[in-house]
Amino acid sequence: MGDQCAAARRARGSRKAPSQSSAPEPPRSHSAAAKPPARGGGRAGAGRGDARPPGEHAKAINPRDSPSPTDPKGATPARSRTEKGPAPSEMGSVHNGKGSAPGESNAVPSRKGAVPTRKDSARREKGAVPKTKESPARGPPAVASYCCTGAESSVGVKSGGVGARRLRDVLKTLSLGRQDTSEASENVNQLIRTLVSAIRARESSFSSIDILGTGSYYEHVKISAPNEFDIMFTMPAPRVELEQCDGSGAFYYVRLKRNPQGNDLDKFLQEDGTLAACKMLFALRNIIKEIVKSMTKMKVTVDKKKAGSPAITLRIGNPPMEISVDIILALEVRSQSWPASTQEGLKIEKWLGSKVKQEYKWKPIYLVPKHAKDGRVLKEDTWRLSFSHIEKEMIKNHGNTKTCCESKGVKCCRKSCLKLLKHLLDQLKTKDGNRRGLDKFCSYHAKTAFFQACVLWPDDKQWLFTDLESCFQNFLDYFLDCLNNAYLPHFFIPTHNLFSRQLIDKASSDFLSKEIKYEINNRFPIFELQN
Repeated sequence: MGDQCAAARRARGSRKAPSQSSAPEPPRSHSAAAKPPARGGGRAGAGRGDARPPGEHAKAINPRDSPSPTDPKGATPARSRTEKGPAPSEMGSVHNGKGSAPGESNAVPSRKGAVPTRKDSARREKGAVPKTKESPARGPPAVASYCCTGAESSVGVKSGGVGARRLRDVLKTLSLGRQDTSEASENVNQLIRTLVSAIRARESSFSSIDILGTGSYYEHVKISAPNEFDIMFTMPAPRVELEQCDGSGAFYYVRLKRNPQGNDLDKFLQEDGTLAACKMLFALRNIIKEIVKSMTKMKVTVDKKKAGSPAITLRIGNPPMEISVDIILALEVRSQSWPASTQEGLKIEKWLGSKVKQEYKWKPIYLVPKHAKDGRVLKEDTWRLSFSHIEKEMIKNHGNTKTCCESKGVKCCRKSCLKLLKHLLDQLKTKDGNRRGLDKFCSYHAKTAFFQACVLWPDDKQWLFTDLESCFQNFLDYFLDCLNNAYLPHFFIPTHNLFSRQLIDKASSDFLSKEIKYEINNRFPIFELQN
């Protein structure tokens, strides 16, 4: 009986004692059980205040909370950048703020494994940390947005935009044909040679005129057809004194300094000693009309004078194949420094360099006969500063590096963006005519915005041709901000606001802004109107 009791006690003791061969249970990790996985695919266990290495995103978007995607066929209203969170079509990306480079953005890819499931919760109770899936490969950079200081966003961006391929196709249609260009330039050159030689022979006051090609054709940004040419008839001015006539800093009265021997321009002086712009332009116009009447080998006509326009417009041929040639009289002033109103302009140090700026500053300035506005009244006999010769140089040599767009260099999209904006404005005018004040906007507004954008984003890498779509979107955003703020400063004369309410009323600006936003949000249907 005693032996049986002892055997029973030994059996109970063996059940209570742990097996000699079994491993001890590992201690449970307190931190692993307490901390959930980081949202957005970040480091597991990282808190909100933890420092993150460069390139790691601070927050990802919960796919379950994202709204349904918009219908790509339908119009999406423009969103304001002041709203919290990206637009439905922008899920996975956020906009850059002021100074965002074209083609760059802070893309934030969402991760499928960011939201813990019930199985994940069960694992955490047992002390296991669920594994997060690898983030998908990042696609093309999201379209960045630009915003002026203190300005609200003017437009939202649809995912994918127009598409870089489609924009390149549009650019191909804007290229000038070699045969057409050759024929047009030959006719224009023949006309100009005839005019210059005849003018020099007929009038001693214009005996020293020379030719300076300006405008889009000579800047190599002419679009669609070689049917418009701008040519300055320059003549060296004697020693002059400039008197600013308004607050813009762009318009001046010109007085000739005393010359005992006199000069050929004395006949155009007013009683107060100012040089009469109207008299000079009228004299040149009459001479050109007489020369055109005597021409037999080429059909040329002279347009009626437009109020306030400095150009004498000639037309070669018949519509629709006619060529328009704008001849602009210009005084070349070399003997003095640039006016004080230009001192804060031409901010190209970070774009083209201080040395290039100094070279430009040594070039002459030009004065063209243009009426200044005093409310609704035009001031006669005023001259406007012109920097067409420097604008042409900047567009032709637009790169931050010398090899930009050369045969062995990297191609940028600066000029392409300028062409697209000019084309957009032209197409809107074609669609709407000159209703709602669209005739108040011209290609010079696009060119000025282009120069300002080049200063905002000076590096060639910020204008890669491979990033054409996002660069063009940034350029449009900047142009829209200028419209909404009624502020587009002249590139050489910052005090001269080209979008001031005195020059362009709010209704016209709002209408153009609305039209551009519609085109952006509907993938530019206006480009389908091309011939």
